[in-house]
Parts: sequence; C-alpha cells; structure tokens
Amino acid sequence: MASSKNYTEVLIGGKVFTLSGFESEEYLQRVSTYLNHKLEECSSSEGYRKQSAETRSILLALNIADDYFKAKKQGGTLESDIEAKDKEMYDLKHELISVQIKLENADKTLDKLKEENRALQMKIVQLETEMKNSKSK
Repeated sequence: MASSKNYTEVLIGGKVFTLSGFESEEYLQRVSTYLNHKLEECSSSEGYRKQSAETRSILLALNIADDYFKAKKQGGTLESDIEAKDKEMYDLKHELISVQIKLENADKTLDKLKEENRALQMKIVQLETEMKNSKSK
C-alpha cells in the first residue's frame, strides 16, 4: 500500500514554495528549515554575499554536500561501532555461558564432596562407637 503524496507550503529564503513528496509534512518542513539554516549560515559570510547568484547556489550546494558526506561518514562509524559492540556482546555471552557451565560443574563437584564428607563423618562416628564398645568389653 503506497503512501499518498503530501503537499505543503514552505518558506525558503523569504519565498513561498510548495513541496510535494511521500514523506510527512513535518519532514518537508524540517527539510526547508535545514535549508533556511544553511542559507543563513552561508549568507553570514561577506565573501558569499559578494558572489553571483550562480556561485552562491554552488557554494550552498557544496555546504549541503559537505554535511551529507560528514553525516554519511558518521553513520558508517556508528555502524562499525555497533558491529564491534555486537561482537563484544556475543563474546561476553559466550564467556558467560562458559562460566555458567563451570559453575554448574563446580556445584556438582561440591555436592559430591559434601556427600563424601558426610559419609566419612558417619564412618568416623561408626568407628569411634566401635572403639568405645570394644574398650568397654
């Protein structure tokens, strides 16, 4: 099911434009706000204002392209960070499972040793009782 096309009026550089797209009106407004911000940023430079309209358009496009490539690079860096964290998490889960298995084995060994200890304690009591009984005869 395709989204319907949205139309919204925006103000860019002091002029009203009608934007259309399948994105939400809020998104189209954010795009125009970004563009207005870049226009203001560039226009704050006296060197930019002295250029011809064509040169200003190219400089504006270069600034936007610069933002795009920086954001793309940052996105790639974040993806690499996520992959590294995923691997680290996998390794930690594997280590946790290994430690849990060792703990279970240690618990089994401890239970076995406790049982052997009880049996030996019983044997000691039995032998002591036998010794007392043999001495009293």
